[in-house]
Amino acid sequence: MSHYVTNGGGNHLYPSAPMANGSLVATVAACPEKKGVVVTGGAGASPGAYQERETWTRQMDFIMSCVGFAVGLGNVWRFPYLCYKNGGGVFLIPYLLIVFIGGIPIFFLEIALGQFMKAGSINVWNIAPLFKGLGYSSMVIVFFCNTYYIMVLAWGFYYLIHSFTANLPWASCDNPWNSPSCSEIFHQITCNNSYANGSFANSSWANVSISGNNMLNISSGLDEPGSMSWELTLCLMAVWIMVYFCVWKGVKSTGKIVYFTATFPYVVLIILFVRGVTLPGAYEGIMYYIKPNWSKLQEVWIDAGTQIFFSYAIGLGALTALGSYNRFNNDCYKDAFVLALINSGTSFFAGFVVFSILGFMAAEQGVDISQVAESGPGLAFIAYPKAVSLMPVAPLWAALFFFMLLMLGLDSQFVGVEGFVTGILDLFPASYNHKYKREIAVALCCGLCFIIDLSMVTQGGMYVFQLFDYYSASGMTLLWQAFWECVVVAWVYGADRFMDDVARMIGYRPFPWMKWCWAFITPCVCIGIFLFHLVNYKPLTYNTDYIYPWWGEVIGWCMALSSMLCIPVSLLYKLFRAKGSFSQVPHLNSRYTVLGGPRGDTRPARKHSPTSVSWVFHEASSQ
Repeated sequence: MSHYVTNGGGNHLYPSAPMANGSLVATVAACPEKKGVVVTGGAGASPGAYQERETWTRQMDFIMSCVGFAVGLGNVWRFPYLCYKNGGGVFLIPYLLIVFIGGIPIFFLEIALGQFMKAGSINVWNIAPLFKGLGYSSMVIVFFCNTYYIMVLAWGFYYLIHSFTANLPWASCDNPWNSPSCSEIFHQITCNNSYANGSFANSSWANVSISGNNMLNISSGLDEPGSMSWELTLCLMAVWIMVYFCVWKGVKSTGKIVYFTATFPYVVLIILFVRGVTLPGAYEGIMYYIKPNWSKLQEVWIDAGTQIFFSYAIGLGALTALGSYNRFNNDCYKDAFVLALINSGTSFFAGFVVFSILGFMAAEQGVDISQVAESGPGLAFIAYPKAVSLMPVAPLWAALFFFMLLMLGLDSQFVGVEGFVTGILDLFPASYNHKYKREIAVALCCGLCFIIDLSMVTQGGMYVFQLFDYYSASGMTLLWQAFWECVVVAWVYGADRFMDDVARMIGYRPFPWMKWCWAFITPCVCIGIFLFHLVNYKPLTYNTDYIYPWWGEVIGWCMALSSMLCIPVSLLYKLFRAKGSFSQVPHLNSRYTVLGGPRGDTRPARKHSPTSVSWVFHEASSQ
C-alpha cells in the first residue's frame, strides 16, 4: 500500500516508505504555516484519514498560557521565603546562575520538543522509543500535581468568601472555633500558653497560629483524619467546576481565559505593593528581604536549584503540551527567554510585596521579622492574612489578596489538567474520533482528582496535602525527570540533530550554549542536587513540631517512586520483549524515516532523523 503526503509548503507529494512486514506504518505531515495534520496509514486505513491538531488562535495565547501555568503560588509564597532564609540578596547569585544553566535550557527543550513533534508529553518521546517511560513519568507527576495543588485554590476560595465581612473572622478571638489560648495582644509579652502539640512563647504569634490552624481546622496528626468539612468540600467542588469549564473545549477557550487569569494577579500585586511600601515598618521588611548575608553563600545552592525547577514547572509535561499547539515556525527560542524573564521577575517583585507587609506586621507586634515569616501555606494562609487584618479597611485588602491567589492558582491548575488530558488523548488512534471525547476525558480526570481530594478536606487534610507536595510533584521527582530529558535528547536522539530540527522550525540555529547545557552542564546540576537531597534526607515534619509516622513516609516514597520508576521499568520492559540483537530491533532505535524537507526540498537528510515536515512512523510488530 502506498500513501502520499504533502509537506504543507506547496503541492509536492512524497511517497511513503514501504510497509514493514507485520508492522504498522503511519505517515505524519506537519504544516509549517497552519495546523499540524496526522495522516494515518496501514492495513485497513483509508488514504484520506487524518486528524487535525488544534492550534492557538494567536501566538499571544501561548505566551499567556505559559505565564499562567509557570507563574503561580510558588512565586508568591516560596521564592520570598527562600530568599530571606538564604541570606537575602545572596540567594539571587546562585538563583540567576541556575536559571541560565538549568531553567531556561530545559524550559526551551520541552516547548521546542512539543512544537516539533506536535504531540503531548507521551508521544513526543517517540523520538527515542526506548525511553518513552519519560512520558508516562511526567503524566504521573502532573496527575499528582493536579490532585493536591487545587486544594490551595479551595482554601483561597474559602478565605475569599470569609473576607466579605465587616470584621475578618481571623482578626479576633470571638469565633466559636477559637481555643482558650487565643490572644489578641500584639506586643511582645511572654506567656506559657500552649496549643495542640506546640508551645508558643509569644502571645502575639499565638493568635496568628491558632486562628490560622482553627480556621483550617487541623487535627493533631496524619493518623487522625477527623471529620470532613462540608464548607471546604463545597469550595473544592466549585473550583473543580471552574477548572472543568476552562479546559473542556481545548486551547481555543483556554487561550482566551488566561488573558484575565494571568494578568489580573499583576494588577493586584501592584496595588498591594503600593499599599505595602506606605505602611510603617515596610522599609525594614524590604531590607531584611534583600540585604545580602554573605556567610550563607555556600548553603543556598540546593534551595536555588529546587526553586528553579519548581517555579518553572519543568518535568510536568504541560509545557510540552502547550508547545504542541504552536504553529510549526513559531520562534520558541525567543519565547523561552521572554517567559523566563517574566517568571523570575514576578518572583523577585512578589518578594517586595510580601516583605513590606511582613515588616509592617513585625513593627506592629514589636518582634523580629523572622518570627512572622513562614514558608508554604503558612505564609499565604496564616501570616499574611493576619497582617492584612491589622490594616485599615482590612476586608478590602483580604479580598484582593485571596482573589489574586485564586487567579494565580486557577490558570496553573487548568493548564496542568490540559497537559494531562492532551497526553491521554494523544494515545488514542486517529480512527477513534468520538464527538465528545475531550469533554469526557476532562470530566473523568476532574472527577477522579476530586475523589482523591476528599482526603484533604478533613481535619487531617493538611498533613495529606504536605505529603503530596513533598514527595509526589517537587524536589527529587522533577530533578530526576529533568536529568533524563537532557540525557535522552542530547545523547540518545542527538543534541546536534535536535538543534538542526529547531533550526528547521525557527529559521536559525540557537546559540550553542543550549546544546552544551543539554549534553553536560544541566544533567550534572540535576544529578548533583538530586544526590545531595538523598544524602541529606530528613523525615518530613509539619511546622517543625509534628514528625510524620513511618508509614506516612512509606506512602510518600511510593508516590515519588511511582513516577521515577516509570523510566527504568519501561526501558527494561522494552529490552526484554525485544527479539534479536539491539541493532536489529527497529522500535528500540529511531522510528522515523525522512521523506522530504521543508517546502518541497527532497535532499536526503541524516538517517533516521525526523524532519519538521513529514516522516514515517514505524511501530514494530513485536510491540
